[in-house]
Amino acid sequence: MPLLLLVLSLASTGMLNAQSRNLEMYWIDVEGGASTLIVSPSGESLLIDTGYQVGDRDAKRIYATAQQAGLTKIDYLVISHFHADHVGGLAALSKMIPIGRYFSRGDDVEKENQQWIDSYKTASAGKRTIVKPGDEIPLKGVQVQVIASDEKLIDKALKGGGPNPLCADAEQKAPAGLENQRMVGVMLTYGKFKYLNLIDLDWEKEMELVCPVNKLGKVTLYQTDRHGSFDDAGAPAFLGAIQPQVVVVNNGPRKGMGQADNNVKSTHAGPYEKNAFLRLAKTPGVEGIWQVHLSLLDKDPSHNTAENMIANLEETADCNGNGIKVSVAKDGKFTVTNARNGFSKTYTSR
Repeated sequence: MPLLLLVLSLASTGMLNAQSRNLEMYWIDVEGGASTLIVSPSGESLLIDTGYQVGDRDAKRIYATAQQAGLTKIDYLVISHFHADHVGGLAALSKMIPIGRYFSRGDDVEKENQQWIDSYKTASAGKRTIVKPGDEIPLKGVQVQVIASDEKLIDKALKGGGPNPLCADAEQKAPAGLENQRMVGVMLTYGKFKYLNLIDLDWEKEMELVCPVNKLGKVTLYQTDRHGSFDDAGAPAFLGAIQPQVVVVNNGPRKGMGQADNNVKSTHAGPYEKNAFLRLAKTPGVEGIWQVHLSLLDKDPSHNTAENMIANLEETADCNGNGIKVSVAKDGKFTVTNARNGFSKTYTSR
């Protein structure tokens, strides 16, 4: 084959490979902290949160996942807020792999969290952007829109939003901690596929997002607020509005899902479900619930998803740190895979 034709052939093959690449998402086991790695069809990467500091365990797991995804750098990092389980691993991670740009909320912080914003400022020096609702993270090939930041929320409904009849007699709750209300939450859109990650947003702010108007519309994949504990989160009017197709619970063995919400009040439809898993499972439209950990706070099989959809079953000391991966094709079909056993299931975005 002549050299020019060979070059053109290789270039064409490369372009086809780039065009056929899926959107890939990895939920990394940071033992009840939070860390999600996203690789767009363009090959650019976005990491949301970095887990705990403890023994550099979480930074090492994030780095290993980045290598698995074929990355030599992380293009964009979003730190949702300045709690130890979300930013603790950053100092170590920033020494393991280059990070291009950093996105976060502003600088107001409670005294007990000062060390974590200081750590973030050190790592992000000269590369930091403060975001507000409506801003976009420039991840090529997908849309990543900021939904919440610094106690503020988007003021206009996204496509698919509208009046929410579930608001009529829905319960309101008091704020559940200032730092959680200040956090950065995002919506990622890739064709029909919509991924919502509101990190630790509380009940009050969930209600503000969907009442009286649902500003979010329905979503394809929802990462549970507050690690799946639904202590002052998981408002039924919110879950019923977004109607997630698939749910990923980023819990730990003894953190998140399994903590009971005992503040149950009645509505016209009766009391809402206090168990987080059952509340999710009973939400209209849910086709699958995947957990990073079996809850050792509540091991009742009826209060956890099917065992083959749980990435880690054992105590923390023996944990292999298995994750959950989602691969999303351009046509909206997406496959969720459990790294522990290779079990996978394919869904079609509605």
